[in-house]
Amino acid sequence: MSVEDSVPVGRIKTVVVLVQENRSFDHMLGWMKSINPAIDGVGNDREHYNPLSTADSNSRRVYFGDQSEYVDPDPGHSIQAIYEQVYGVPFSAGATPITPPGVVHPPMNGFAQQAEKEKPGMSSTVMNGFRPAAVPVYESLVREFAVCDRWFASVPTSTQPNRLYVHSATSYGLTSNDTMKLAEGLPQRTIFDSLDEAGFSFGIYYQYPPSTLFYRNLRRLKYVGNFHQFDMAFKDHCKKGKLPNYVVIEQRYFDLKILPGNDDHPSHDVSQGQKLVKEIYEALRSSPQWNEILFIITYDEHGGFFDHVPTPVGVPSPDDIAGPEPFYFKFDRLGVRVPALFISPWIEPGTVIHRPSGPYPASEFEHSSIPATVKKLFNLKEFLTKRDAWAGTFETVLTRTTPRTDCPETLPEPKKLRPTGAAETAKLSEFQTELVQLGASLNGDYAKDIYPRRLVENMTVAEGAQYVQDAFKTFLEECERCRKDGDDGSHVVVVNPTKDAVGPKGKRSLVEKMFSCLSCNRS
Repeated sequence: MSVEDSVPVGRIKTVVVLVQENRSFDHMLGWMKSINPAIDGVGNDREHYNPLSTADSNSRRVYFGDQSEYVDPDPGHSIQAIYEQVYGVPFSAGATPITPPGVVHPPMNGFAQQAEKEKPGMSSTVMNGFRPAAVPVYESLVREFAVCDRWFASVPTSTQPNRLYVHSATSYGLTSNDTMKLAEGLPQRTIFDSLDEAGFSFGIYYQYPPSTLFYRNLRRLKYVGNFHQFDMAFKDHCKKGKLPNYVVIEQRYFDLKILPGNDDHPSHDVSQGQKLVKEIYEALRSSPQWNEILFIITYDEHGGFFDHVPTPVGVPSPDDIAGPEPFYFKFDRLGVRVPALFISPWIEPGTVIHRPSGPYPASEFEHSSIPATVKKLFNLKEFLTKRDAWAGTFETVLTRTTPRTDCPETLPEPKKLRPTGAAETAKLSEFQTELVQLGASLNGDYAKDIYPRRLVENMTVAEGAQYVQDAFKTFLEECERCRKDGDDGSHVVVVNPTKDAVGPKGKRSLVEKMFSCLSCNRS
């Protein structure tokens, strides 16, 4: 009997997904090679380095080290920055295709050079990773379960396009933050829709208003009950064995003194992310559903940090939608390698998986592998796009014929890595800005003349955190009003703006007109 024939696919009833922020594989897990040589990571052989200048053969080399602890500021990770990081030369609009022809294996030699352009001295930041002891929760999970050392971001760009791939296998043409499209909500079909139509359940456990609301379909009234406040519901559902079939954990994306950010986004303290993973794991481990669970941890994109594995090229576009000017990206190459961990009692300790065995010879593990694997585990009818039809699936990591009984009940307690407290008065990060603008699309502020730019230009992290919480509360109140008014649940709920939010002389703005066609139009 082959390994694939013995995989207990039908015994996995719940898939749990956590997508952290902005770290490469080598940066977070590369040094785990010291505890498991099968991992394609880094060692003390000074093999991995970048020159400060790729154009100068005598340039000083920056070798990859193990001194990462606290990272501030955030390295570059736009589509232009990543082009330079992986190809070693700056992108030149109009002169250079965003996917250079004939380059099968990008040299991955421009991280240090690009980082120095962001800020002098930043090359050292991006050319360092964490010692296993600095991330003890991950060290334990690598020893006890499975790590994938060939999982890539879906797009060589920033956060939102990659997060969109996780549950829909496409970014619908986004290669960066597009305020209008994100606020309106992306229209593509998601794995949530596929599960719901097949009679399976899903739940989104949020600590701040969920970024999954960038999918327009999740703003439908019928789905509002699928959102649960993490602190109030997650452990309770674990304890009572009430976790749904597909679980998404959303983190604290804002960094406050009382509630520090735990999404691993620089400059947040990685120890807080370790605490979150520990909390999730221990709740799952103590649940009566433990023997039916597969827990996946990955990162949306590499955040500008070095990784030595060349990014794959020649991948299929999910839907033949090209990105906007000036890049006109065809979605024909993947982003930089990111961490991926699989946790389940059906996994042997110390497992390492590399390339997938299919479905195509060139298939890779990337974020679309999540909906592709969920489709297989739950025998769903259709793929979402051509990308998840191509992506490798990871159910073959479940190699045991019986569940383990020796999985640790607890994980190590991480130690604080950041020497200072949260910078509540700092300016918003790009991701936080997008979340505030999402909030404006949920509470009716999209029609005000301060939207989108002036709304956020002077907003602090603390103010942004409060704004998005208030906005989500307003959205939930509107959902309740729609329900009481007899809405059938199929409409996308949009809060109509108040009269003082309408543009000059009572004329509706383009944004307001765009939203009004989606709303259940309760005034």
